[in-house]
Amino acid sequence: MRTLFFVDDLPTTVGQVYKFDNEDALHAIRVLRTGPGEIFWLSDGKGTFSTVKAIDVAKKSMQCEVIESAFQESLEIEYTVIQALPKGDRLKECAGLLTEAGADRIVFWSSARSIGKADKTLDKLDVTVREASKQARRFRIPEIIGPLTTAQVIDEIARTDVAVLFHESATSKLSAITTPAVKKALIIIGPEGGITDEELDVFTSSGAKIALMGRPIFRSAHAGIAGLAAVQTLLKSWYSSTLFS
Repeated sequence: MRTLFFVDDLPTTVGQVYKFDNEDALHAIRVLRTGPGEIFWLSDGKGTFSTVKAIDVAKKSMQCEVIESAFQESLEIEYTVIQALPKGDRLKECAGLLTEAGADRIVFWSSARSIGKADKTLDKLDVTVREASKQARRFRIPEIIGPLTTAQVIDEIARTDVAVLFHESATSKLSAITTPAVKKALIIIGPEGGITDEELDVFTSSGAKIALMGRPIFRSAHAGIAGLAAVQTLLKSWYSSTLFS
C-alpha cells in the first residue's frame, strides 16, 4: 500500500518536479528509507492529492515528479463525534482513533462529570490527527473543535439531521432509529463518570435519540469509535477503498 504524506504547497501539475522537504520528507527518508523510483501520495489534507515518484533523494529532501493528481469527494454524510473530555493521557488516543474511524469533525465537550480538563494538550491535537490521517490513508484531515459547553452541544444537535446519544439507560437498539435523508450525523459520547440526568434530558428534548451500544461498557475514549462505526453501518456509509491498492 502506498504511503501518504501532507504538504502545504501541493504540486498538482502532471510532470511537475517538486522539492519535498518538510518534516514528513525527513520521515520518508530517514525512517521509511524512501528511495528513487518509489511512488507515494502527497495531499493537502483537504481532499486533493497527487501521486508522485521520487527521482532524487538527498539527506533532508527529495525531488519528486507528479504522475497524476485528483480530488477525493467527501462522503455524502458528514460525521461529527461529540466527545466528553477524557483524562489528559487519553485525549490524544481518542483523537487518533476517531480520525482512523472516519470522523469528519471531532468536538470535545466539557461535560459536568468530565475528568479531563481543557489544557494546552487540545492545541496539540492537530499533529495527532495529521499523523492518524496518514496511517488511515485519509486525504481529508478531520477538524478539531472545542471544548464546547453543554449549551453549545445543543446548538450542534440542532444543526444535524440525526443525533445519537449512546447511554446505558436506553431501551432501544440503534437499528430502531429512523434515518431519512441524512446529510449530517452526530454521535454523543459521555465522560467516564457518565452523563448526568440533566444533560440527558436536555439533549433528548433537543432532538437527540438514545440508543444502547451493547452490554460491554467501553472506556469513554474508546466508545466513540464503536459508536461511529455503528452509525456508519446503520447509514451504510463508508469510505471507498478503490484507491488503496
